[in-house]
Amino acid sequence: MSSNATRTLFGCPAVRMLACVLFFASCLLLTSVASAAPNVLFIVADDLNCAISPYGDPVAKTPNLERLAKRGLTFTRAYCQQAVCNPSRSSFLTGLRPDTVKVDDLRKYFRNTAAGGSTLVTLPQHFKNHGYFCQNIGKMFHNMGETQDRRSWSIDEVLFRGTHAADTIYNNTPSGGKPRQFKAPATEAHDVPDTAYRDGQIANLAAAMIRDHATSDQPFFLAVGFWRPHLPFVAPRRYWDLYDADTIPMPDPAAAPTDVPAIAMHPSSEIRGYGGVPKDRPLSEAEVRHLRHGYYASISFIDAQVGEILDALDASGRADDTIVVFTSDHGFHIGERTLWGKTSNFELDARVPLIVADPRHPASQGKSTPALAELIDLYPTLAQLAGISDDLPRRLEGTSLAPIFEDPKASVKQAAFTQHQQPFYGNSSNWKAWGCSMRNDRWRYTRWTAIDSGEVIARELFDHDNDPSETANLAADPEHGKMIAELDQTLANAFPERQQ
Repeated sequence: MSSNATRTLFGCPAVRMLACVLFFASCLLLTSVASAAPNVLFIVADDLNCAISPYGDPVAKTPNLERLAKRGLTFTRAYCQQAVCNPSRSSFLTGLRPDTVKVDDLRKYFRNTAAGGSTLVTLPQHFKNHGYFCQNIGKMFHNMGETQDRRSWSIDEVLFRGTHAADTIYNNTPSGGKPRQFKAPATEAHDVPDTAYRDGQIANLAAAMIRDHATSDQPFFLAVGFWRPHLPFVAPRRYWDLYDADTIPMPDPAAAPTDVPAIAMHPSSEIRGYGGVPKDRPLSEAEVRHLRHGYYASISFIDAQVGEILDALDASGRADDTIVVFTSDHGFHIGERTLWGKTSNFELDARVPLIVADPRHPASQGKSTPALAELIDLYPTLAQLAGISDDLPRRLEGTSLAPIFEDPKASVKQAAFTQHQQPFYGNSSNWKAWGCSMRNDRWRYTRWTAIDSGEVIARELFDHDNDPSETANLAADPEHGKMIAELDQTLANAFPERQQ
C-alpha cells in the first residue's frame, strides 16, 4: 500500500475510531492478563521445626500462623533436602537436590559449583523473567561468603548480610573489663521494640513494600527471610512473657535412640559457642528449660512479624490475588535425643513447617494434608499455581504439589529424601560419612557410607506408625532385612553419587 493510500485510509474517521477501539482493547487485555497473575509472598524462617500451633504443638503461641493456616493448606509431612542453611536454601531456590547443585557447606555458591551454574534460573528469577517485580528482604539465600544472587531480584537485596550473633543488643566489652570469650549470649530478653532486631525491621520493610504495590498492575514476588528462631534465641521481653518458664516441658525424647550409630549423633557444638552454655558438661534442667523458653519466645516473635505482613496484605486489598507461602529451611532440635541444633538426618531436623495459602483454591483452605512433600517441590508448584510453568527449566528435580490443592487427600510422591554428612562443623577434611535418608509413608531409613572407602558403615530404621519420636533403631532386626534391601535400592536411585 502506498504512503498516500495509508494516509487516506487512516484519515477516514471511521477507520481512526476502529483503530482507537482496537488499541484500547489491547491495553485492557494486557491489563487483565497482568492483574490475573497472582502475587507471591514467600516467607522463610530459619531453624524453625514444627513447634508451631498449626502442627498441634501444645506450647508455641503462634496466632498469626494459625490465621494463615485457616486460609491455606498445611503440609504435615514436608521435608528439607539437607538440614543446614546454605545447602537447603541453594537446593529449594534452584529446584535442584544438593548433590546436583553441589552445595554441601555454609560458604559454597551454587553458580560456582553446579554444572552450568552461571545459566541456572532460580525460583525468583523465573518469576522475574515472566514480568514479576521480585524483591528480597532478609536472609533468603545465605549470609556467609559469596552466597547471594543479585540476578534473581529486580532490585538490590536488603538486610541479608551479617551474622546471627551480631543481631543482639549486648555489649561484648563491659566497662573496664576484658572482651567476653563468646560471640554472643545464647539468649536475650530486653524490653525493646521489635525493630531493635533485624526481623522487626524486615517485617516493616515487607509491609511497606506491599502497601507501595497495592495499586500496581505488575505482579510481585516478595521473598521475606527471617533470621529467627536461629541461635541466639533473642526476642523482646514481651515474647518471653507469653510463656510460664516453669511449665515449659523438658525434651521428649530426652535420650538418644536405642541402638543408634554414633555417626548419626553430634556434640551440639553450635550452641556451645554461645555464652551461658557449658562447653564441658551436660546442660542442667534449668539451663535446658531456659533455652527452650528462648526458642519458643523467638518463634512468637517471628509469628508477630508474620502478622504485621499479613495485616499489610489484607489492608492492601491484594490478599485475594496473592499466594502466601510460609516455611523454614530445615528443622531443629532443642534438647531432644540430647541434641541441640540441626545437621542430622532425624525427622525433627528433616521435617519442616509448610503452609501454602492460594485464595483461588477454596478446596484447600483451612485443610491439612499428610501428602509427602519436599522443599524442592516449591519451585514447580508455585510456577504452576501462578500459570507460568510452560517453560520451566528442564533440570528441575522437584514435583509440583498443585494437584493437592484441588484434592488435599491426593499424593504426588512416595518418598522424601534428605542427606547430611558427619561430623559437619569444622573443615571438610574432618567429614567421615554421608548419611542418605528417606521418609516414606511409614518408615525413615538412613544409610551411612564412609567417605574414604565408600563402604556402608551404619543403618537406621524407624517405624513412624509405632514410634513417631524415633526412639528405637530397628535396622539390625532380621525381620526387616528384605525391606531394607528394597529401601537400599530406592536410595541408590535417589543418590547415585553416594553409592559404593
